[in-house]
Amino acid sequence: MPIKIQENISLSKYTSFKIGGLARYFCAVENITEIKEALEFAGKNKLKIFVLGGGSNLLVSDSGFKGLVIKIQDTRYKIQTNNEIFAGCGLSLAKLVSESVKAGLTGLEWAAGIPGTVGGAVCNNSGAYGKCMGDVVEEVKIIRWLHSPHRSGAVEPERERLADRFHSPAGLWNQRIVEKLKNKQCQFSYRDSIFKREKKYIILNVVLKLKKRDGLKSREKISEYLKSRMEKQPLQYPSAGSVFRNPVLDDDHLKKLIKENPELESISKDNTIPAGWFIEALGLKGKKIGGAMVSEKHGNFIVNTGNAKAEDVAILISLIKQKVRDDFEVQLREEIEYVGF
Repeated sequence: MPIKIQENISLSKYTSFKIGGLARYFCAVENITEIKEALEFAGKNKLKIFVLGGGSNLLVSDSGFKGLVIKIQDTRYKIQTNNEIFAGCGLSLAKLVSESVKAGLTGLEWAAGIPGTVGGAVCNNSGAYGKCMGDVVEEVKIIRWLHSPHRSGAVEPERERLADRFHSPAGLWNQRIVEKLKNKQCQFSYRDSIFKREKKYIILNVVLKLKKRDGLKSREKISEYLKSRMEKQPLQYPSAGSVFRNPVLDDDHLKKLIKENPELESISKDNTIPAGWFIEALGLKGKKIGGAMVSEKHGNFIVNTGNAKAEDVAILISLIKQKVRDDFEVQLREEIEYVGF
């Protein structure tokens, strides 16, 4: 049965920010055959594509996305031998964490309460509490196409790499390869991976390597993490999670900042300072532009107070970056991904 290609679908309902315009074309797919069919449609019609996960780390333009949005809904999972879990890229992190604990496995407790899908978490190397997806990924099955992404239109330098997610296929979808990448080939680093840097991959499924552990201890740790999130994060508002990556400073710069702000001595770790500290130090909590607001609970969250536009968020992000750069000589980099800008 052919896939259903829909037109002019609002992307705001597919993102945790609840922001975004229309996708010119949209399709939901569940397996590799349907994914290939979607790619063939994009190639035939010379459309850019965007692969949508759980929508929890995105800012979608008010003008939407002019190409084809592909939402992969492969939610399969299987507890395998040797403490491994097979998971389709469309499986929710919440379900993955729950099933791993039921199976008496540990290594994913940190992901409790993080929205999104397995595919998105692998692509972004999502993490918390000093742990990340790259710690547990054994291998990733992907579709790779043999061409270089093409970008049209001017893109701000800070957004250029993020905007690379959009491809102009122009008939180049013919050279598709399905392969498996081992952990080292994924090139995981802080909130980054080869999938995020080189936008020629579509993640299909993953195998995770965990360890045995008493389920009671895992559930206790999860309760601890969930309590911390409730206390520190503005979960009552739509948001895209942490907006900025935590910056890593060189030794001299860090020493200078600690001298001027002694409290950083206990906050910094491995030359890294939480991005939220800079934002809060500048008194930007509660700062609003339109319907977008810097959370009063956590400086590294921008929330949608009810009627925010993508433009409001983008302007607020630009303002924060400028003020942090001017006052601390630190260049913040976004953790969120821009779609359709």
